Parts: sequence; C-alpha cells; structure tokens
Amino acid sequence: MLPHATGRRISRAALAYAATLALCVALLTLPSAAAAPVAPTRPAAGNPVTPGAFTGLGFDQCNAPTQSAMDAWIKKSPYRAVGIYQSGQSRACKAQPNLTPTWVATQLAKGWKLLPIHLGVQASCTGRTRYLQEGVIKSSSTNNYAAARAQGVNEANIAAAASRALGLAPGSTIFYDLEAWNTSHSTNCNASALAMLSSFTEQLHVNGFTSGVYSSGASGIKLLDNARVTPGNPYTMPDILWIADWNGQANVSSKYVRSDGWMPSARVHQYRGGHNETWGGVTINIDNNYLQLGGVALPTAKPVAANCTNQTVMRARYPMTRPRNKRMIRALECGLKLRGYFNGTPNRHWGPATTKAVKSYQAAYNHRVQKRFTRADWWILRTQLGLVANARSSR
Repeated sequence: MLPHATGRRISRAALAYAATLALCVALLTLPSAAAAPVAPTRPAAGNPVTPGAFTGLGFDQCNAPTQSAMDAWIKKSPYRAVGIYQSGQSRACKAQPNLTPTWVATQLAKGWKLLPIHLGVQASCTGRTRYLQEGVIKSSSTNNYAAARAQGVNEANIAAAASRALGLAPGSTIFYDLEAWNTSHSTNCNASALAMLSSFTEQLHVNGFTSGVYSSGASGIKLLDNARVTPGNPYTMPDILWIADWNGQANVSSKYVRSDGWMPSARVHQYRGGHNETWGGVTINIDNNYLQLGGVALPTAKPVAANCTNQTVMRARYPMTRPRNKRMIRALECGLKLRGYFNGTPNRHWGPATTKAVKSYQAAYNHRVQKRFTRADWWILRTQLGLVANARSSR
C-alpha cells in the first residue's frame, strides 16, 4: 500500500476500524447485498500488481483497444500505460468487448501498465444529464453525509469485484472517475463528494486494493488537496491522484495541487484531452497522461551548454537515430542533456557518453534498452521538451 499524501501510512487497525464504521452505515442505508465486502477470488496466475512503480507516458481511451492495436502500439508508440474503464454505471462505454481476463493478462505479460477506472455515481450538482439519470451522490448532510459514505462503500465493492473478475492482483490501484462539476454551486454537493470518495478509499483498502481518484483539477482534485491541508481533515485521502489538467505539459505539475501533495511519486497527470494518434499504422482516439509512481528517481537536470536549447533539438522529422546518423546526433545529445542524462559536449559524434545517456533514458521510461534511439524514444523526449506540436513524427 502506498503512503498517503501526508507521508503517513494507515495502520491496519485504523483501516479495520474505518471499514467497520463504513460497513455499519452501509447496512443501515442500503440493501445488505450491496454493502457486504466482495468475496475474494483468485487473480489470473502470475499477474503483477498494476500499475506499480512506473514513470513515463500513458493513454486512456473509452473502449479497451483490440489485441492487434495494443501489439502495434507497444512496438511503435512511446506509451507503456493504458487506462481501462473496467466498471461503473456511468461509463460511456459499458460493453467493453475486448476487456476480458485474457486481455488483461496478455497486456501485463507484454509490459503494459494498466490503470483500472471505475466511473460510478457523480457529484449531485453535475451539469450532465446522463449522470443525473444514471445516479448521483446523495447530498444529504444527515449523520455526517452517511448516505454518501454508504454509496462509497457500495462503489468500492463493485469496483473490487470487477477487478477480481478481470484477474487484477491484490494491491493494484483502482481509480474512481469523478467528472468535473461547478464547485461554487453547493457546499453539500462538495462535502458529499468528498465523503463518498473517502469511504470508497477505505472500502477499497478493506478489499485489498490501492485507491486512486481521477478528477478535474479545478473541481475534485482541488477539493481533495484543500481537504488534505485542513486541520482535522475528516476525510481519508486516496493513495494516488490522477489530475485532469490539460496544460499540455508532460509532467506531474498542476496549479490545482500544492507541490507537496501526493509527491514525489503518487501522481498521474492527464495533460491533453481527446485526439487521434497513429502508431504502427493503428489510429486510436486518446487522452495523454504522464505517470510518476512508485518512487522512481529521475536525474536532476545538469547545467546546459549555452548553445543547447529546445530549438537546437527541433527537426522536421525524427527518424530512428543510430551512431551513423550524424545529422541527428547533436539534436539527440542536446535533448538528453536538457533532461539531465548526457554529460558531454553535444556534437555530431556518437561516443560512449551518448550510448550511456541513451540507454539510461530508455531504461527510465521502460523502453527497450539498445544502442539506438527509436521514434518512440524521440516522442517522449519531444513531449517533455514541448516540441510535439512543432514537428511531424515518422511512425
């Protein structure tokens, strides 16, 4: 279990106590079948905890892609993590024909990190008609928002059951998707949302899973971070934060979260919304995400030569770069130097320092480690340097 944003770990006794209270509330306000913890089942043999420790790029898409699409993208794209809408009555894509235990086990075996998403009841003051029809969080403040907390228990049990059915290992993170709403609308709307998420996290822990929350930076994320720093905070915080803040920056920074919250390694940042990308001849409409999870330490940027800037790295195309590709080597070395991997003076010569920097960079982002810099390697480097919109990728 990852530590909370405050850096404190929850004791087993505290979790058990919180879970008992949550279950009692649920039994009083919901049918007993909905509130009971889900009976454990065996995950697919050998499936690792997901996403686990990972730093790099990911994407999410409404429907889990086909196996052929996933194979093409792991070979050609810079992405190694994918969000999957596994459960929840408010999902836009409920059928999920590709999402099976075999699909899950295959992706994990091939090296993908999976981010299971549960899209359940939404904020009571949501402006979206579909969510109002499919179910919202109960906003009554009676007994400290007991009804909303009971909903959180129920949603956690549903999400845990779905994860187990897919063969996801205990300890994996399940993300609650709480879509954007106007936080100036109602105090009860905001407080009931926090109460539901708090109970969801507590009950996920009872079920043996790690808790994550995905939400808009300006609504759910900001409210969670404000609650985190409030003296006497009554809410249990999620273990991992997934911030929807489309600022175009492939990092985990956001103006909606204080710098110490869920840091250094418990954040995912959705930095760009829906658009088409093509890799390996396969086009998928995706959102872009950058993940920094599990304490992966990245190099600190070192002093950069005055003649090494983002503009130095810019090219019309970014082909696979090998030691013989003289015209691309200086751009490559400059890019790696700007990211803190290359220590030498950038030039047109591929030396031992270049090889070391290339392999260190590839290893840090779970790409194949080799003496060449692929188009997928270039894509993540360009994304970090803010150059994706300025050049075409040869895919």
